[in-house]
Amino acid sequence: MGIGRFEVMATLQAARAYFLGKSLVEAKSFGLNRAIFYAAAKRGFKVKLKNGEFKEKGGKKVKRENITVDRIGDEEAFCVEVEGKRYYVIGGEIITEKTFEKQVERKFKGKWDIFFEEALNIIKSFDREVLLSQRKFYEIVYKPLRDRLAFKWSEMLKEA
Repeated sequence: MGIGRFEVMATLQAARAYFLGKSLVEAKSFGLNRAIFYAAAKRGFKVKLKNGEFKEKGGKKVKRENITVDRIGDEEAFCVEVEGKRYYVIGGEIITEKTFEKQVERKFKGKWDIFFEEALNIIKSFDREVLLSQRKFYEIVYKPLRDRLAFKWSEMLKEA
């Protein structure tokens, strides 16, 4: 199984967040958060909290009152600080580095950094105005590139 649109979205969104000033930990968390968000929106899912808490895989719970809203341009996402790190949350789950590794990085067979660097170079080629707009990012960056990158990255992994 190769790289799909989901992994492309997560990687491009992570590169976008990183380029716009987020730490790599925050960028990965944001990237996966947005990939999950768009996949859920496409399928008409609604996100519900269980007992008003978000839960990190492994059991740590964060109460709803500790959740804040963060913005990247005009795009908002819920986040929380855990042990000094900011993570994004969705669907009652905190998106950590481990979550990103399990759901995205693993598909790149240990070479995610190479693909992230390419995604970062792609992101740098767009005007800041495009990167700060949720709609423009989706329409101008992600949508035209998603299938081409999924194919290209999958082929690169086959050759490696």
